[in-house]
Amino acid sequence: MGMLTKSQKMTTLWKHGEIPKADIANEGGVYFPRSKKPEQLIKRIIEMSTEPGDLVLDSFLGSGTTAAVAHKMGRRYIGIEMGEHAYTHCKKRLDMVVSGEDKGGISKAVDWKGGGGYRFYELAPTLVNKDEFGEFVINPEYSADMLAAAMALHEGYTYQPDSTVFWKQSHGSENSYLFVTTRHLNAAFMQSIVGTMQENESLVIACCSFDKGVEKINPHITVKKIPQMLLERCEFDKSDYNLNIIHPPVYENEEDCDEE
Repeated sequence: MGMLTKSQKMTTLWKHGEIPKADIANEGGVYFPRSKKPEQLIKRIIEMSTEPGDLVLDSFLGSGTTAAVAHKMGRRYIGIEMGEHAYTHCKKRLDMVVSGEDKGGISKAVDWKGGGGYRFYELAPTLVNKDEFGEFVINPEYSADMLAAAMALHEGYTYQPDSTVFWKQSHGSENSYLFVTTRHLNAAFMQSIVGTMQENESLVIACCSFDKGVEKINPHITVKKIPQMLLERCEFDKSDYNLNIIHPPVYENEEDCDEE
């Protein structure tokens, strides 16, 4: 194998001028001076490194070019962006791609007419905070439904409330369930659940507080206090630490979670 010397020119993956000059400023319908990449350039990179259906990741999505190009080329994609750019640039651009309004960039080259869709996720605030007495409490920004969805995610359950049995809020493997409640758990409430359970069903109840002894009422029911379930998974004393991914509808009514 020969050695590379300073006088030797390194090869290139494409020739100079092979990527045509583009009207970058107007691509995607968003303004992002000095940082926007040409769609033709991203198209070439994606063509060289992926196949249709592959997953493309851009962890600094910027104006949304990578996601827009991947969408038009039939690739799956994940784009991550902080701040208002996620709304004013990335989301706006992808909405135009999906609707077919985006006629620029590589649209003509790939005969893009619109279609498809995407999911927009937000990082939610920390689920558990410390109050003024140093006690761990549920963040009041969480409504009851958001709390249940976040707890299901943390504990490995699927949040899918049953339409007839209230405690079948999230389901796990086989006949296991998770029920998250912001109310105080007492023996009467526990018995109302026990009376509707089948012999082969098991349940974890996550609550804010409970009477002593209720956790022993039924061997198929495990009772846990919500803050303690999350202590090992949360980082505290950081106001900007976002832990949970929330993808539910936005709920307007919030229910306070009182600590004993």
